[in-house]
Amino acid sequence: MKIMHVDASAKRERSNSRALSRYFLERLREEGLDIEVDYLDVTVDTPPHVNEAFAIATYTPSHERTPAMKATLASSDALCKRLLDADALVFAMPMYNWSMPSAFKAFIDSITRTGLTYLFAEDGRIEGQLARQKVLFITSRGADLRVGTPYSSMDALTPALKAAFGFLGVADPAFVDAQPLQFSDEAARLEALERARTELIAVAANWAGSAKSQPASASEPNNDVMALSQE
Repeated sequence: MKIMHVDASAKRERSNSRALSRYFLERLREEGLDIEVDYLDVTVDTPPHVNEAFAIATYTPSHERTPAMKATLASSDALCKRLLDADALVFAMPMYNWSMPSAFKAFIDSITRTGLTYLFAEDGRIEGQLARQKVLFITSRGADLRVGTPYSSMDALTPALKAAFGFLGVADPAFVDAQPLQFSDEAARLEALERARTELIAVAANWAGSAKSQPASASEPNNDVMALSQE
C-alpha cells in the first residue's frame, strides 16, 4: 500500500498531530501491511499560494499553455500526481482558530486542479479523481468541539475538509480528532490522546482488513482514468 502522509503542524517534536500520524503508520505495519510512505511536511515545503499567474494558467486549456504557464503549474502538477499515485492519504494537522493551518489550505489550493484531480463529465457532472483512495484526517484541537459541547458549532475544520476532498471524489473519509488538549487539564489531555490512539488502532485494523481481502490488483490505479486525467 502506497501512502501519502502529509503533516501540517508548525510544531515539531511537541506536535500531537505529528505524533499521532506516526502512531497510525506504526499500527498499520503491526497489522502486517507492507506500506510505502510518500512524506510531505507542508510547513517546510509549503505549496505556493495562489496568485494571478496560477489562476490564469490552471484554467487555460493544456494545449494552449505557454512555457511560462507550464512552469507556474509544475509543482502543482507534481503534487497532483503524488496524490493520484497513492492508495491512501493520511493528513495530520492541528486546528488553528477553528480551521486548518494556512499551509494546508495552500496544499488544497494546489491539488484542486481541473483536468487532473477532477474532471467534467459529458453531462456536466464533476468527477473527483480521488475516489479509490482511503483517506484519514488526524486532527488535534485545543478545545473540545465534539457534538454536544459548548464550542461544537465553531468547528469549521471538519466541514471544510469534507467539502474540499468530497469535491475531489473522497466520499467517506475517516476522522480521528484528539480533543481537548491545550485548553484542558492534564487528565483531560491524556484521556483525549488515549481516545485518539484507540480510534487509530481501529482505523488501522479496518484498512488492513480491507487491503488483505482485496485482490493484489485492486489497489492498482485505473489506467483509463489516469490517462484521462493527465494534461
